[in-house]
Amino acid sequence: MSYPDLRDIKIAAESLRGKIIRTPSVRLSSDRIVGLPADAQVTMKMELFQETGTFKARGVLLAIAAMDPTARAAGVVAVSGGNHALAVAWGAKKSDISAKVIMPKTTDSARIEGCIALGAEVELAEDITAAFARMDILSAAGATPLHPFESPYMTLGAATIGLEILTDTPDLDALIIPVGGGGLISGLALAAKLIHPNIRIYGVEPVGANSMSRSLKIGSPQRLDKVNTIADSLGSPLAMPYSFGLAQRYVDQMVEVEDDEMTRAMTVLFDGLKIVAEPACTATTAAITGPLKSELAGKNIGIIACGSNIGAKRFYELLSSGAPKR
Repeated sequence: MSYPDLRDIKIAAESLRGKIIRTPSVRLSSDRIVGLPADAQVTMKMELFQETGTFKARGVLLAIAAMDPTARAAGVVAVSGGNHALAVAWGAKKSDISAKVIMPKTTDSARIEGCIALGAEVELAEDITAAFARMDILSAAGATPLHPFESPYMTLGAATIGLEILTDTPDLDALIIPVGGGGLISGLALAAKLIHPNIRIYGVEPVGANSMSRSLKIGSPQRLDKVNTIADSLGSPLAMPYSFGLAQRYVDQMVEVEDDEMTRAMTVLFDGLKIVAEPACTATTAAITGPLKSELAGKNIGIIACGSNIGAKRFYELLSSGAPKR
């Protein structure tokens, strides 16, 4: 299977210049963030400040840019519980093409309303399986499907994040990356290892949505019977060949975090940085203040804050149950 090289990543980054936000990398302080590893330098890549509040805007623009005029005229279709849908809606509006997004009925209403406000047609499905089945029907009728993670464009978009964070902080010992389907970690790990082969790559999954951890242990993409996590943006029920192949090649270690560890991290980030982060965004903070805390002591580490798409009601519901341990 063919994957991008460093030249491809740099070309993609240049093509996105001026179209997406060049998000900042911020050094965290133990004075403001509770429970950081001892004597560690921690840099957070603030991708939650990206267009639509999610890293997925990058890959969506790359995918749309590669479409021919016939495909553009037919529009795009996507399945998502929120972040990818918002990115597709935004990218389609920016590119002046039509978009239809299919979302589970349980999706946060703020995300649904956001897609509608951006001009996308929203269709609600019973669950994620039904949503993908509906996307298959629409794509067979002519719309271009934009997969939320199993796409060279999503991988390449994520790789541009890796290029940015290692430009900002070239001496990182480790990079901590949240994992849903694998689109983010596949690109970030690829870019990081091409630039800095000795960097250590950690992937973080919710305990209730650990398809990549299971897949890497078994040695092939696996599907979960059930997904159970508050981090819906990381709730993929399966790993798939393209992104799995890159994870298998470049990820050094997977760790899992509990839902309550993510809610505590939401509180930590809100108290320390006044950031409104969805649970998926806090997975890396939960990992370095939890299962990876001892292992990363004294290291120079980078973590990814991947998204901020959560409604106020849901945020405060979770925040009330996430008081940090001191």
